[in-house]
This record gives sequence, C-alpha cells and structure tokens, in this order.
Amino acid sequence: MRISRLHLQPPLGPETKTRVTGDRAHYLSRVLRLKPGHEITVFDGRGGEYLASVGTVTRHAVELLLGAHRAVERESPLEITLALGLSRGERMDFAIQKATELGVQTVAPLVTERCGVVLSAERAAQRRHHWEKIVISASEQCGRNRLAMVQPVLGIDDWISLRAPKPGLVFVPDGESAGPALQHPGDRVTLLVGPEGGLSAAELRRVAQAGFQPVQLGPRVLRAETAAIAALATVQACWGDLGGLVVAGRQ
Repeated sequence: MRISRLHLQPPLGPETKTRVTGDRAHYLSRVLRLKPGHEITVFDGRGGEYLASVGTVTRHAVELLLGAHRAVERESPLEITLALGLSRGERMDFAIQKATELGVQTVAPLVTERCGVVLSAERAAQRRHHWEKIVISASEQCGRNRLAMVQPVLGIDDWISLRAPKPGLVFVPDGESAGPALQHPGDRVTLLVGPEGGLSAAELRRVAQAGFQPVQLGPRVLRAETAAIAALATVQACWGDLGGLVVAGRQ
C-alpha cells in the first residue's frame, strides 16, 4: 500500500516527536484512519522528507515519531515562475493545483484589464491563503518536498515593474504573434498567461517592452487554465524534467 504524505509546519527534525492537532489530526485519524504503528511520510516544505510512525491517537491529536531525514528531492532543474491572470471560481484553483504538480516554483496572480475579477485587499489576502493550501495539498499528492510560493495579487503593471530580469514568454492565441524559434532560457523562465478574455493589446505591448517573447500554443484557442498547463508542460518537456516517456516495466 502506498504510504500517505502529509505537510506539517516547519521546523521538523530527525528522530523527534511531533504532536499534530486540528484539521491535520482529523485528516490522519478520521480520513486516513491511521492507527498506532502505521507509517506516513511527512515533510515541512524546506526540502527532504521523514518516514514517521504513528504513536498515540486521540480524538483531537495524533503523535508522530519521526525517523531520519531523507534528502529526497523532486524539483525541476528549471526554475519556473507562472504569472496568471485571475480567473473566476474554480478555474484559478485548478490551474494552481496542476501548476504545482508540473513543478512550478512561483505563482504570480495578476489583475489584468479583462480578468473580470475585483478583489479588495482583504479578499486578495484570503484568496492567496486559499491558493497556498491548494499548493500544499497538491504537493502532498505529487511527492514534492518544497512548496511553490504564491505571491501577493498584483496589477500587471506593478508586477512588471517589480519582476526580476529573466527570460519571459507570453502565450497568445494569435498565430501571427508567435515568436521565432525559442532559445534555451538557461535555468529559469517566467511564463505569462492571460485571463479568460486574454491580455489587451496595450498589455501585450507593455509585456513585449519588458522583454517577453510572444509564443503560440498550437492552432486551437485554449482556456486560460488549459493554456497554463500546456505552457508548463511544454517548457518542462523542452528544458525541464519532462524530457521523455518512460514505459513502465521496460528496460
């Protein structure tokens, strides 16, 4: 049986005990139905993981006995920032979940002219916290031991002005806007995907001035969340750690 994985707040240490309470304890005892002696993998998001044994289980707490630290990493050699125009409802959640599974290191949620989403400062902070929980859940599922960072919600112009210089690609549906053959970006790249309505012409001019290369993801118009996934899969296949297919059971 596959051992379940759980993220716990740092710091964790080898050969120590930790007491899990609240929702995490409920998940272990009521959802996974773990009993004393069962094993689970835990990680704190700072790298590596621990095989832990379940100790005492009560209604409100679960004791875990941590073993040695295991320096297991599943991070891509390509450091990817995904800048994503805000989408409504579950579409943004879906994009961030899949981006985490595909190895993104940083997610930058952006307010753009056509995103159709208006967030107060309080609401933006709440959404960021919600997305951080999605990152944790996706990391538990996919085996990552380092958590992707979700940046605060920013307007696209503010984000461009604060963005550190690095190669950038902006994904557009118009084939005439597609750039020439892509050059290897080195060890890091920023991907920019607009919202459901796409980026405006003025926004595209500004991101081009900021050094982004416009590229096309095939002949079909993709939804924003689909474009984000396709963009990540493409650059990971070209320059990251999705460089080929491995057929199970074949040498």
